[in-house]
Amino acid sequence: MTIRIEGGIVHGYMKALGALAPDGERSIELFRHGTLTVKLYAPRGSDPQTPHSRDEVYVIASGTGRFRLGSQETSFAPGDVIFVPAAQEHRFTEFSDDFATWVFFYGPEGGEVESKTA
Repeated sequence: MTIRIEGGIVHGYMKALGALAPDGERSIELFRHGTLTVKLYAPRGSDPQTPHSRDEVYVIASGTGRFRLGSQETSFAPGDVIFVPAAQEHRFTEFSDDFATWVFFYGPEGGEVESKTA
């Protein structure tokens, strides 16, 4: 897999992880097109995120732990996919030191309206 980071080409997400500051920013934007933004997120110790203004999808790349969405909590492992609607409280908890996830933000501010079919 090839991704672009700060004007350079990087092969594979492990090299993208290397671009994250060990004691600083643990999220890096890898791609943007239209409403889609792709990031790699690898918090350490705790997950300080606050609700986001757009819908998002996480695809767990490595590590294990727990994920809280509102008052619900579930376990996660590599390959799991997690959807979070815009403006919803959420965070990763009890995660391993090797935890990293792809994050896909998309759609309009406030999230997409769910269509109802008859």
